[in-house]
Amino acid sequence: MSRKKVIAGNWKMNNDLTESVKLVNELKEKLAAESVNCDVIICPPFTSLYEINKIVEGTDIKLGAQNMYFEENGAFTGQISASMLKSVGCQYVILGHSEPRSIFGETDELINKKIKKALSAGLLPVFCVGETLEEREKNITNDVIKRQIIEGLKNVSEEELEKIIIAYEPVWAIGTGKVASPQQAEDVHAFIRNLIKEKFSAAAADRIIIQYGGSVKPENAKELLGQKDIDGALVGGACLKADSFIGIMKGC
Repeated sequence: MSRKKVIAGNWKMNNDLTESVKLVNELKEKLAAESVNCDVIICPPFTSLYEINKIVEGTDIKLGAQNMYFEENGAFTGQISASMLKSVGCQYVILGHSEPRSIFGETDELINKKIKKALSAGLLPVFCVGETLEEREKNITNDVIKRQIIEGLKNVSEEELEKIIIAYEPVWAIGTGKVASPQQAEDVHAFIRNLIKEKFSAAAADRIIIQYGGSVKPENAKELLGQKDIDGALVGGACLKADSFIGIMKGC
């Protein structure tokens, strides 16, 4: 089965509203002049989502958020619900990213609740997994990934799985300039695909999109995206400039 590549940009805590509008207008204009063979998702900060949705409406650029809470409403100061994201035009949401995991203590159990809520609300999760440098050096990468996948996808049906993108992001490669070699990345992607085969089915494993994230740039995108089990990229720093983001898309 041929899986279409998906390139997603995670802006993280960058760009105020003015900067966000400028970047998306530039991206929209430059993409209109290019022929890229991939799906494109952008995930700006919450404060820019409403305005950016108006700009990308009617284009092939899809809108995502960087996180959400699993409750629908209530006394959860500072949190954003799935319905709030839907109301400003989001189709996707990043869940389980290593920064909320490590900085804010998000657990596999919490991430599973968020995934289930996103699915029930009609949002498509980009579910992140990945090991730290210490875990890789201890040679427990596969153990960590297996736990994150099994716990994160607990009580998710095969039908629901079709709406999920998995993003493998080695924590030691995020924003560090270090990047997993194409073979290192492919090995973990193949391991994840096999896990999906065991937990769900061969057909589910064949269908699921598994992105790579971690210092992806135009210079290394083609080789990474050329690997058999790598179906796209979750891009951090390089998505904050239209030219470099499009440069990665050209690697598809």
